[in-house]
Amino acid sequence: MKSLSLKLDSSSKAKYIVIADAIRQAIKQGQVAPAEALPSARKLAEQLNTNRHTIMAAFAELVAEGWVEAKQRSGYIVVASLPIQSSQNINKVETKQAQFKWQFVRKGIIQNPIKATKFRYNFAGGQPDLRLFPFDEFRGYFSQSCQRPQFDDLSYGDSKGLPDLINQVSTYLRRMRSITEKEIMICNGSQEALYMVTQLLLQSGDKVAVEQLGYPPAWAAFRSSGAELIPINQDEKGIIPKHLEYELKLNTIKLLYLTPLHQYPTTVTLDVERRMKIYQLAVKYHVAIVEDDYDHEFHYKCQPIAPMAADDPLGLVIYISTFSKLMFGSARIGYVAANQNLIQALAEYKTLMNHKNNVLIQQAVSRWMKEGGFECHLRRMTRTYQKRRDITVNILKHYQSLGLPIKFKNPDGGMAIWVDMGKSIVGLKEKLFKKQVYLQTQLEFDLNHNNRKQEVSSFNFIRIGFASMEESELKQGIKIIFDTLYGDYLVESIQSVFNTEQ
Repeated sequence: MKSLSLKLDSSSKAKYIVIADAIRQAIKQGQVAPAEALPSARKLAEQLNTNRHTIMAAFAELVAEGWVEAKQRSGYIVVASLPIQSSQNINKVETKQAQFKWQFVRKGIIQNPIKATKFRYNFAGGQPDLRLFPFDEFRGYFSQSCQRPQFDDLSYGDSKGLPDLINQVSTYLRRMRSITEKEIMICNGSQEALYMVTQLLLQSGDKVAVEQLGYPPAWAAFRSSGAELIPINQDEKGIIPKHLEYELKLNTIKLLYLTPLHQYPTTVTLDVERRMKIYQLAVKYHVAIVEDDYDHEFHYKCQPIAPMAADDPLGLVIYISTFSKLMFGSARIGYVAANQNLIQALAEYKTLMNHKNNVLIQQAVSRWMKEGGFECHLRRMTRTYQKRRDITVNILKHYQSLGLPIKFKNPDGGMAIWVDMGKSIVGLKEKLFKKQVYLQTQLEFDLNHNNRKQEVSSFNFIRIGFASMEESELKQGIKIIFDTLYGDYLVESIQSVFNTEQ
């Protein structure tokens, strides 16, 4: 930086002394770090409307006091070791007692300091392989947005999203997901969509029905409005309509949150019969359904069941999805499909928050979709992830052949496999961290786990995300997981399996 904000006092001291005092104070307060360069004498003279000789005299004073040193061809820098030891920390201690105490009325999501992508073996369930994203191709579409900007789109307004992108998403949903009679709104990811729906439709004391094993960020969004979560039991086929009906009779429930295509985290696909029963219950009890279809793109066995939003004659389904699994999370392209009244209300509420999404990204994605690059990338990644799913299934079958009591179902789609390890996984995650393996376990997804801490044997499941790693990485990472849980006695027998396979 070439500038520095200085506070000059109005004393009768010589001007160079006043300037030296201001620079010294800036150093003490941490505005300039040790060993960091100060603005040049010419820049400071222009900034303070004085002559360069006065600034040089101020610098000379600070050099003499040991705060600043002159470097040949580099100008003046703050010394690496300040003359008053820990002056910044002393200043902080002095002001700590006077700090304002905030009274928070709401909580956000506590950010996990552990970043999955930093691990050598990353089994996070929704993590795409960013190494395979066509950045060079996408850069071309982004460059077009910068080279030929549409200035009207770069101003405020259009809280629903860029019209061109809305048209592309609408066409995509109509052709690929059979959703035809919904309005579309573009959001900064699906989490923003969930939060806005929550703020518009819920208030303190309202009840939201959720899958007992589910998606914690969605729960956090609902709780942010003061809502109470009602867990609905699941079995091997997904959410149980009978238990939902029981809770609907017992409680006044306003929303039902579902992940019906690939249930999060179990990956189970809710069949048509149960979907129809759930929809009928929602109609009977006047409950809106939030359908989170977070990874619809990746379905391998056959054509996936159309979303519940595709057959919604009463317009009670709020459909939420994202491009994060196909692109990358920081692209922040999510969308809501719902009836016109709700979309209009969401657009008005979004204006309170941030007006609109990143227009250049929206323009680039719109062009990418229109010219076919999006669909080509989707086909490539679907083939790749299907292959990696099959590799992971074969690895798990080898462990079964060794006599380990693991159970799993080969999922029809998605980016992860839900595995019953046959023994308690409590403490496994922390052990794997030390071995450069990131893994998610049942404890993270069970709404009632805090009430069942003593039932250690009931927590047996892990979620193996296979999408972000190649075959060799999958083999080695899964080997570490099983060695850690089942002990070193497996090493020789498992290694022999890998050697035979290779």
